[in-house]
Amino acid sequence: MRKSHPPITSARFVDELLGQGRYAFTREEVARRLGTSAAAVSMSLHRLMRAKRLVLPRSGFYVIVDPQHRAAGTLPPEWFIHPLMKDMARPYYVGLLSAAQLHGAAHQRPQEFQVVIPRRAVRPVRAGNVLIRFHGKGPFDRSQTQEVKTPTGIMIASTPPTTAWDLVRYSKAAGGLENVATVLSELAESLDGAGLRDALKRHGETVVAQRLGYLLDRLGRRKLSEGLVDRVQGAALRPLDPTAPLTGASKSRKWSLLINARIEPEA
Repeated sequence: MRKSHPPITSARFVDELLGQGRYAFTREEVARRLGTSAAAVSMSLHRLMRAKRLVLPRSGFYVIVDPQHRAAGTLPPEWFIHPLMKDMARPYYVGLLSAAQLHGAAHQRPQEFQVVIPRRAVRPVRAGNVLIRFHGKGPFDRSQTQEVKTPTGIMIASTPPTTAWDLVRYSKAAGGLENVATVLSELAESLDGAGLRDALKRHGETVVAQRLGYLLDRLGRRKLSEGLVDRVQGAALRPLDPTAPLTGASKSRKWSLLINARIEPEA
């Protein structure tokens, strides 16, 4: 006699995915597998969400919370950012403070998971207690990225030199220049002069070279900064901190900067 199999349910579907090492799926995917109405699928998935087995960072996109992460309420964002961005149909890379942490600059754990996308930013996404914030970048295509292995596959992240450029260029998103200097003090171990020069050549914006060079000097990393000096020759005089007043600012002739902020990196 032929052995019958129990009917497929949303819970069983989720268990099947976990058995395959998958931690994310779409509503359309489970509806096809179950062969039931959209309303019935939504109701069964909602029950799994109430049981803390799923989170819904984006309409129609579910993340499976395995038992080891159930107390935290969600998976680490590194585990599902790649399929999430595929579902959003957007190129991306993990950047800014989150990328710096990947490259060893873990002095302060970021309060949010930072993702860089082309041009305009989109609304943040929350998955349980994790906030994923998107930052728009005009010269996105000039960024150098790398694949980073995760427990569930891969994710795309900025290289250390691109991370350094982004931190200085978008310092407000990184907690201000003083915090950027603190992060650079650790990120510097993953940097080299040639990589920094290439990143600055790709992106342009001489003012970033001016500010980055000054910060590296301030950190005693002159071997990294010396290759940037020629990129600021003849540059217009700019403020170190564009958000601070210029009153009482001193002048750095080397970097053609008005030093209008005191930078004291945390030890």
